[in-house]
Amino acid sequence: QPILELIEKLRAAVGKPKKVFEPKKLDSAIAKRVSELVDAKIVESSLIKEKHKRYAGYKAAKDLMVSTLTAELGAEKFAESEKLIKGEFDERKYEVVRDYMLREKKRIDGRDGKTVRNIMIEASILPRVHGSALFQRGETQAIVTTTLGTSSDEQKIDALTGERWKRFLLHYNFPPFSTGETKPMRGPGRREIGHGALAERALVRLIPEQEKFPYTIRVVSETLESNGSSSMASVCGGSLSLMDAGVPIKAPCAGIAMGLVTDGPVDKSETRYMILSDILGDEDHLGDMDFKVCGTANGITAIQMDIKIAGLNRAILSEALTQAKEGRLHILGKMNEVLAQTRPDLSQYAPRITTLKVKPDQIRIIIGPGGKTIKGIVDQTGVAIDVEDDGTVNVASSDSDAVKKAIDIIKGLTAEPEVGATYK
Repeated sequence: QPILELIEKLRAAVGKPKKVFEPKKLDSAIAKRVSELVDAKIVESSLIKEKHKRYAGYKAAKDLMVSTLTAELGAEKFAESEKLIKGEFDERKYEVVRDYMLREKKRIDGRDGKTVRNIMIEASILPRVHGSALFQRGETQAIVTTTLGTSSDEQKIDALTGERWKRFLLHYNFPPFSTGETKPMRGPGRREIGHGALAERALVRLIPEQEKFPYTIRVVSETLESNGSSSMASVCGGSLSLMDAGVPIKAPCAGIAMGLVTDGPVDKSETRYMILSDILGDEDHLGDMDFKVCGTANGITAIQMDIKIAGLNRAILSEALTQAKEGRLHILGKMNEVLAQTRPDLSQYAPRITTLKVKPDQIRIIIGPGGKTIKGIVDQTGVAIDVEDDGTVNVASSDSDAVKKAIDIIKGLTAEPEVGATYK
């Protein structure tokens, strides 16, 4: 690029020699002693299935290492290298766990590469909301709700490309208690917004067209517990809550997070690798890939990949997608056992939208001067009324009698005299 070429010319002309940085290294004898003290303990702890007990095992191994080396080296010498020694523990954890997985073909919690954690699902868990579902996979749990509204509830997006309106919204929340932490409850960060955007992309393609289902739809995912793949729990729970709300989605949708562990460049034949289905938080942290795949039984609706190595070859990517499909179909099977089809009726608390057509030049009659007429209808009946520019009138309320009353008033305002008809 020209700008980079210019920078290089300036550096060559007036730049100073680059300072060479040499990171501090731990003495090889101490590093060897760390390995002797912790390697077996790390493997032993990594096989504990429960997250917090596993972390307690890691902490016990680290504490033992610190106390032993303090006694062997002396407090003063240990203090000089304390940061490097503790960093070496983390390095050993990274190396030992990955080597164990590649050697034994077993994962942190004892699963093989393809096994998905136990799944527990409940639909209609919150009776007052329009649709709800609880989805739990291992130690990751989310409760997802769906709320139906009218076109007046659409979100206005004022973007660089112009204004647009959004009728399907998905919000993802990740409170600190979901990972056993205590933090201030503030607005969503970049992570939460990104996870919500991925889940929204996965589900928005399955939402019916506005002509067939004239509702604004808001899905909210509350992560109650997290140990990997909480965004995929949002996709699964979101699909179930939409179906529970009576939204006629095109097909159920599930998501799964795929991982990868390698011990070298993927383009070399001697490199060992293991593809992981439904990864844990530790497998995301210690692994080389977080590949989220969402879709129905027939195809993919959204993907997202975070990768820490230089790249993937076609064979590994193909294998990962095939394995993701197997996992996705397994999860969809579990979901279908609880709720296989969209509920035939909306919740009794959801607004019923009735649509009627008037001539565009009659819109002014319904609205009235300064909105006086339409406000009067709303005050009399308690319904919500949306009028489109093409003469489409949407009347919404959970009270069918109120909807009928409002429609009768609108028809009375817009009726045109017909020959032979009797009027009172």
